[in-house]
Amino acid sequence: MRALEECTVEIIYHGHSCIQIVTEGKSLLFDPFLRGNPLAVTKAEDIRADYILLTHAHTDHILDAEPIARASDATIVATFELAMYMSARKKLKTIDMNIGGTVDLGFAKAKMIQAFHSSGIFLEDDQIIYGGMPAGYIVQTEGLTLLHAGDTALFSDMKMIGDRHPIDIAFLPIGDHYTMGPDDALQAAEWFGAKLVIPVHYNSFPPIRQDAEAFARCLDAQGQRGYVLAPGEKLEVTASSLQRLTARDGK
Repeated sequence: MRALEECTVEIIYHGHSCIQIVTEGKSLLFDPFLRGNPLAVTKAEDIRADYILLTHAHTDHILDAEPIARASDATIVATFELAMYMSARKKLKTIDMNIGGTVDLGFAKAKMIQAFHSSGIFLEDDQIIYGGMPAGYIVQTEGLTLLHAGDTALFSDMKMIGDRHPIDIAFLPIGDHYTMGPDDALQAAEWFGAKLVIPVHYNSFPPIRQDAEAFARCLDAQGQRGYVLAPGEKLEVTASSLQRLTARDGK
């Protein structure tokens, strides 16, 4: 019998916190924010997704969810309140869930985990309505476990999450001001126990300017692997290639 071939997982960073995960012709998209991001090199109309996972309701995480969902006939996954907003007001397909729950998307499973942040929907009349609690996701697909922390501060239960889930790749905010800064993100990386850490949520606006390469070097110094992706850049991994990518000293 021929050994089963590993399926490649393609990770595409679209800037800010927008990550796309593509495998076997299926696509997950986190927090699409392209039109408002001066560093984005991809247009919303060029992205297709099967599912759009939203961590919270701030504009810089949901701005392009509606046009991409309509063009792709994609389903939005979010906390109950945000999913209801997208369903009732925007007439989009949604899966509502909440922190601690898991949804089976067929080619991937997504578990919603806690984040410490805020979440509100800005309406055209300058009113703000409650957007539900902020969250992150743990996604399992093709033998890999990926964590998108969402917008969050450092909190001690990250260690519990890391102890219970072997995280292969973590997407962690480093921008400071609105989320963790690099120092707290280093602690989060350690507590999550991630094999590979990709920084997100930085440089899009002046208050969140950071040196991602310096952050990656600090990760290497503490025994973890940092990997910086520019907006539009891709990283292709399998379970075995990730092991080689994160090996230290040839081990």
